[in-house]
Amino acid sequence: MAKLYFYHGAMGSSKTANALMTEYNYAERGQKALLGKTNIDTRDGVYKIKSRIGLEKECILLTDICSMEDEALQRYDAIIVDEIQFATAAQIDFLAHIVDDLNVPVICYGLRTDFQLNLFEGSERLLALADVIQEVKTVCWCGKKAICNARYNKDGIVRSGAQVMLGANDDYIALCRKHFLEGKLYGEEK
Repeated sequence: MAKLYFYHGAMGSSKTANALMTEYNYAERGQKALLGKTNIDTRDGVYKIKSRIGLEKECILLTDICSMEDEALQRYDAIIVDEIQFATAAQIDFLAHIVDDLNVPVICYGLRTDFQLNLFEGSERLLALADVIQEVKTVCWCGKKAICNARYNKDGIVRSGAQVMLGANDDYIALCRKHFLEGKLYGEEK
């Protein structure tokens, strides 16, 4: 029986690398997995998924997946979606339809919360609907488990602003809850 999976983790926890490895594992076994991402993430190109360690692959957009006919979706052994936090609740509901009505597993990777510790719409809906919810772990600079995505600039941690601001290591750092709440970035305490 197919399941809806939600793998979430803080920035830098290798979610995208895991998505790409999952697609590779299906291909290596002669199975066909559809690789997609949400429309907002265009940092590496509209139709490309790229991990921080350099793995990359062409993909389609979640809006394209959601507009596909059921017959076309049933040709896949799995559907893998990266940056799922940017999905709408309606898109998550459609992914649940793929699992429940078409019996195709859907494997989603993304952030759980934003830089203010608020849930993203897509993540919130997945937390409500997913059959399997699993954390992809990473660590804070202090060695503790990192669960917070801190947005920062030259003045320190940024506490206000738009929920979505695409960035990478230059704009975000994964921190443990303690250091996030204290506002302590890497190198300030050891």
